[in-house]
Amino acid sequence: MDGIPVKTDAREGEKPPKGTKTLIEYAYQRLRKDIINGVLAPGSKLRIEHLRADYQIGSSTLREALTLLVADALVISEEQRGFKVAPISLDDLKDVTRMRKLLETLALRESIENGDDRWEGGIVAAFHRLSRVEEKLGTETELVADSWEDRNSEFHQALIAASTSRWTLHFRQILYYQSERYRRFSLTWQAERRDVHSEHKNIMDATLARDADLACRLTEEHMDKTLATITHIMEMPAAKK
Repeated sequence: MDGIPVKTDAREGEKPPKGTKTLIEYAYQRLRKDIINGVLAPGSKLRIEHLRADYQIGSSTLREALTLLVADALVISEEQRGFKVAPISLDDLKDVTRMRKLLETLALRESIENGDDRWEGGIVAAFHRLSRVEEKLGTETELVADSWEDRNSEFHQALIAASTSRWTLHFRQILYYQSERYRRFSLTWQAERRDVHSEHKNIMDATLARDADLACRLTEEHMDKTLATITHIMEMPAAKK
């Protein structure tokens, strides 16, 4: 996104907010967050004129941001009909999970083979930060949802940080974004309790012990449990309305 000129209309002549380099990046982040959080509902139309009013962002910037979200498979571009939020379904979730397991374990095996002391330290630090938030899950879920998702992402990213395959990591990240939508969707519903903290700790311990087979098996089981939980929630009558 860096380096893309943003000079089309008056709104797009504004300086990007702090923390972003361009207005396109800012629009991309805002839209992405609202899609993942369900503010922009799965399957809903993304009309530029409505988004322009709601987000106070120029039309061409919004189109550029939506095009980036198409690349992330979070938005669908319909020829001559504009954009819409990508739908969600159990079949899609199962396919995303299947492909995530393939790429995640591929990257994890390579990281275990290549990782050094600094890589190990990054995993331990990321796990510690995640643990601090996981202590509040169940009692303050809505308040810590964003922090948990960020730190969960950081932990899983730390595990595979020593992988050197650019394409594996690229497609793995796209699939992670897709799974994030389903995890955030599930936060609005009560599900049976899981000891996610222990799951993460066991994956970390196996990884640091350089037991690639165990670490990969635990990672696959971790994803399968998430799939089972979200499947249960999405099959609830209230979730289908």
